[in-house]
Amino acid sequence: MQPKTPTTLASLYDTDYQRWLSETMAQLRSRNFEHLDLENLIEEIESLGKREKRDLASYLMRLCEHLLKLKYWTVERASCDRGWKVEIRNFRLQIARILEDSPSLKTYLTKNFEREYRHARQLLIDASNLPESVLPEKSCFALEEALDENWLPWQPG
Repeated sequence: MQPKTPTTLASLYDTDYQRWLSETMAQLRSRNFEHLDLENLIEEIESLGKREKRDLASYLMRLCEHLLKLKYWTVERASCDRGWKVEIRNFRLQIARILEDSPSLKTYLTKNFEREYRHARQLLIDASNLPESVLPEKSCFALEEALDENWLPWQPG
């Protein structure tokens, strides 16, 4: 089988992405670097890191949102707390899975915690019609607490 030329691989990227992946992997495994579609390969590698960060930020925002729901949305708590707790566990597991694969992203999580908290706060305000003054502008819990599988901001008395 003839190796694919860069033009052929580049055109595959736009016409059959899965085949492009397969062909690119074959080129890499056979160490046939001269025929790689480097431009698209570099773009794909860059997007992998961005996607992981976006996923991490999204899970953190949703985790904060559900922790805030549990603590402050008292009207809905009785009927929703079990579902919120399931979601909290899910988001913690997703975050842990990403950090297990990429421990260096813990720094990203730390740097972006307050931003994602603010986003979560606004989502809860929009969903609940709670007055803004009820929800603290700065996080009322630490990142470590949010990620701690045994911690919740509210427990039934």
